[in-house]
Formats: sequence, structure tokens, C-alpha cells
Amino acid sequence: MQVSEDRLRSDIEANAAFGSVAVEKGHSRTVLTGTEADRNAREYFCERLRDAGLTVRIDRVGNIVGRWTPESADPDAAPVAAGSHLDSVPEGGIFDGPLGVYAALESVRAMQDSRIEPTRPVDVVCFTEEEGQRFDGGLLGSAVAAGEMAPETALSLEDDAGVTLESALDDIGFRGDGRVAADEWHAWLELHIEQSERLEAADVPAGVVTTITGLSRCAVGITGEANHAGSTLMPDRSDALAASSEFVLDIETAADVETDSDTAVATVGKLDVRPNAPNVIPGRVELSLDVRDIEQESIEHVIDRARTSLDRIETERPVTAEFERPWNRHPVPMSERCRTALCAAGDDAGIETLELHSGAAHDTMHVANVTDAGLLFAPSRDGISHNPLEWTDWDDCAAATQVLGGALKQLACE
Repeated sequence: MQVSEDRLRSDIEANAAFGSVAVEKGHSRTVLTGTEADRNAREYFCERLRDAGLTVRIDRVGNIVGRWTPESADPDAAPVAAGSHLDSVPEGGIFDGPLGVYAALESVRAMQDSRIEPTRPVDVVCFTEEEGQRFDGGLLGSAVAAGEMAPETALSLEDDAGVTLESALDDIGFRGDGRVAADEWHAWLELHIEQSERLEAADVPAGVVTTITGLSRCAVGITGEANHAGSTLMPDRSDALAASSEFVLDIETAADVETDSDTAVATVGKLDVRPNAPNVIPGRVELSLDVRDIEQESIEHVIDRARTSLDRIETERPVTAEFERPWNRHPVPMSERCRTALCAAGDDAGIETLELHSGAAHDTMHVANVTDAGLLFAPSRDGISHNPLEWTDWDDCAAATQVLGGALKQLACE
């Protein structure tokens, strides 16, 4: 079985034209759920599925599934599924998401070309709103497919203009019926760009993921007193931003020094400083805290340290603090069966693979909660992603797809 690099490249380049953004360097696209660019990307994908002889189904939240049921397969057997997403961040790259979608389709076409006779159907999947740029917080379609979010809840979500997901999908003709149920799949595989530099540094074309990092998202508020920057002496100040800076440094130390984990990371990436004027002492700061690791124990340590930091700051400074933890996702280990299939597919094809963890969230996080799941990475040049300079060499795309296809074939023949 041999995948076609030319066919894969043609599909990804065609998809890159939808929502294309002119940039000085690189290749960029903006594809938000329910937009004209999204409609075009979806329509092209469905066309390519049908060209390959797959039947196409669209569920209530716009998840797209193309099913290949060859004569050798029992149509009632649990299918093996693979795919990713087609939406993007604003001015994102052309590989994040589409590589996984079209690699899954190319794997099916390669099996067809080689007259492989699987005993199970194969589903090629595109999930809705993975990036979370217009509705919700991301991974929406896979959350519905895994039963972690009701379709009604998803459809009622609104964008900043008050447009619901239901209305947006209706506008582009991609609100279907029923629900794609991930727990009905025999197994799931996803190919994604790495978004880091480990594969590039090792000169390895495919990475088999062991665990997807857990993620806690917290909201912190620190309140002081806004006052005149010139007439308020330093001992008399209640500076919310100065207090926040201590918190940021405490978090950096907690993740970098205090945990025993080499993979723990913590980020304060968003601050809202009020009144945000050059001649006014900041009276209120609201900030985000993002904590990730493949060990939940390390995540809990950093969260505990955040609370301790705020308690200390309240004691030592004339400020008050609030802390909320609205979002917590535990680390998700990948299925041993799927990991073995991916490694074996690499060995069979003479393609070196490297085991590594994922520091980013992916749709596979949800799917892995209801069926055996595996995640495969292709190298990212300089580790860049969500950026016009995002790039994966075409031969690496093909090599990783070859590994994906081999594993998909093995699982579909079980």
C-alpha cells in the first residue's frame, strides 16, 4: 500500500485557497465556522469524499463523515475512523487540521488502489469548530461526538455578534441530522502537525503520541485602588498590576522549578488592566492562567501554588484577589492498541517513528474517552503553528500519512 504525495498535496493546496489571506511570507488562511470560506472548504471535502466512493453524512452540529464500505467489509461492524478538522485560527497556516483530514482520505484511496480488503468500514471525519475561534472554547464537534456536550447545547452557542451555531450552520447548508457517535467506532486515529520542534530536531518524520497533556484554565482577579500616578506616593499605593506581576513570577517558578515534571508548563497569557491609562495607577487586573502537563499531580501543584501566591500577596499588599478554575481536562493517555498499530505501520514502511507527548489539545482528547484512540504527529518547521509560516515538508506529510494509512489498514482488518 502506497499513499500518493501528489494527490495529498493537491488536496491540501486546494483547501488552502478557501479563506486565503495575502501575506508577505508563508501561506495563510482564515476559516471560521459558518463562514463562506468554511462552506467552500466543506463542499470541496464532501466532493472529494464522493469522488473516492464514500457515502457522506452530516450530523446536527456539522460534523462530516465519509464512510467507505468495501465488499469485503461487514457493513454492521464497528468502523475504524480517522480525521481532524478544517477550521482555522485567524490568519493561520494551511496544515493544522487539513493534513489530518486529507491524510485520512488519502489512506482510504491508497487502500483502494492496493485492493486492500478490510473487514470493517472506514470513516473519514471532519469535526466542527476545533479551534474555538467563533463558538465556545474549541473541540466542539468532537465533544458532541463523544457525548460530552449535547447537540442542543452546542447549537445554542453564540458568537460575539449573537449569531448561534445553529444559524451559522444553516446559513452554509451544513446543519444535518442525528449525531456522529464516537463510541460506535472500533478505533480512532488522528494525524496532526506537531506544533513543536522535537521531530524536526530528531530528523524523524512521524511521532506516535503517548499522552495528550491535561489542561486547567483559571481566571484571576486582583483589585487595588486606581489613583493619580503623580500625586500618590509609593508607600501609599495599592497597585493591582504590581501585585499581579508577583503572581506571574510565582507561577513561572512553580512550573519551572518546583515540579518534578519535565513537561509541566504554566502561562499567564492574557491581562486586562484597568483603567489602562498611562497616568493612572492600575486599580484592577484580570488575568488568565493556563496550566498543562501529562501528569495531573503537577497540574494540581501549580494550581495550589497559584492559590498560595494570591494568599501571600493579599497579606503583603493592600489588594484583594479572586481565583476561579472553570475548566479542567485531565491528561489523556493514548490506546496501547492504537500506538502499537502506528509503530508497526512505521516499521513495515521503513519509516522511523518517535514516541512523544502532545502539549496541545486535539479532538482526540474527547474521542479517547469513549473508544481506543491514537494520535500521530508530522514535523513542524521551527515548531511554528497558527501562523502563516507554519510548514510541514510535503515528503514528511506523505511519510506520516503512510504510517497513518498502515495503522488504519491494520485496525480495519481486525
